[in-house]
Amino acid sequence: MPFIPLHDKTPRILVAQPWINWGLIAACSLAYLTESSAGATAFERLTLGLGMIPATLTGHASLSPELTLVPPAATLVTYQFLHGGWLHLLLNMIYLWVFGDNIEDAMGHGRYLLFYLLCGVVAGLAQIAAAPGLTAPLVGASGAISGVLGAYLVLHPRARILVPVIVIPLYLPAYLLLVFWIGFQFYAATTIPTASGGNIAWWAHIGGFFAGMVLIVPFRHKAIPLWGSPDLPSGLEVAVSDSRPERRETSKNGAPEEPGARPQKRRGGPWDR
Repeated sequence: MPFIPLHDKTPRILVAQPWINWGLIAACSLAYLTESSAGATAFERLTLGLGMIPATLTGHASLSPELTLVPPAATLVTYQFLHGGWLHLLLNMIYLWVFGDNIEDAMGHGRYLLFYLLCGVVAGLAQIAAAPGLTAPLVGASGAISGVLGAYLVLHPRARILVPVIVIPLYLPAYLLLVFWIGFQFYAATTIPTASGGNIAWWAHIGGFFAGMVLIVPFRHKAIPLWGSPDLPSGLEVAVSDSRPERRETSKNGAPEEPGARPQKRRGGPWDR
């Protein structure tokens, strides 16, 4: 990881609580606790049986029946919830905690879950394309979280992210950090190819990142602006997540209504189309 995010200053607007993001963090953590507490043999079996092995999906190799837990195609989803160690899990969950809630906020709970899983699938396919004969299992949420980072870049490029620089925590613009992040992935992918002995699926990170940049456009609510527009979405009920939920009507240009103005109610909530 070229940097470790600690906090961002981007408030949630439409979702009071990011239940899906919290659920994904809990699911990954629970899966790792299950793996690590089962013993070394069971850990290896779960990794082989639920991890994504490119060679088994391309037909270059097959997994023995006693190790097969799900069909090879299903591992494009199951691999996203496994991790190879506690540090691998911790770093991924920090990224998901900082960036994921705002992406869920932009599209709602159900869409966010589908978006996250699709980014992970595309990430896996990108790694397969880069190393179709690879027999080492791919595990980790990094590909799906890379999609979250790509979406964040498209939605909030000017957001301020708290990162430790040497030992001093500083708020830096998201576009600076995320462009550097994807540039680092390209550098590593071309200098440390996974097929030649590297143990990090760099191309999965790259594939997931660009999948997120593309998928955020149709998945976001149509009123959510792209590229960091300062205007709030017009005509939507705003959920303030700092303390308790509130509702605030916005005018057509996104600014709050003047005191005394009569708000226009919308039926069906903010996700009506």
